[in-house]
Amino acid sequence: MVIVRFVYIHPFSDGNGRTASLLMNLILMKFGFPPAIVKAANEARLKYYETLELASISGDQAPFVQLIAGCVEKVCRDILVRSNDLKENL
Repeated sequence: MVIVRFVYIHPFSDGNGRTASLLMNLILMKFGFPPAIVKAANEARLKYYETLELASISGDQAPFVQLIAGCVEKVCRDILVRSNDLKENL
C-alpha cells in the first residue's frame, strides 16, 4: 500500500503525515471515492497511528484499510444526509 510505504520511508523532515494523507485522498478520488476524513480527536488519531504502525511493522494492512474504509463510508453517509437535507429545503 502506497501510504504505508510512504510513511515508513519518511522522506521529509516535516509534513510526512500531511503529505501521506493528501496522497491517500488523491488516490481515493482518482478511483471515484470521496476523501477519507480521519477525525483529529485523540481517540481517532490514536487508532489511525496504531493501525498504520501495525501495517508498517507486521505487514498486516487490514486494520488500516478497514479504518480508512470506515472514514470513507462516513463521508459517503454525510454526503447523502446533506443532499437529502438540501432537497427538503428546495
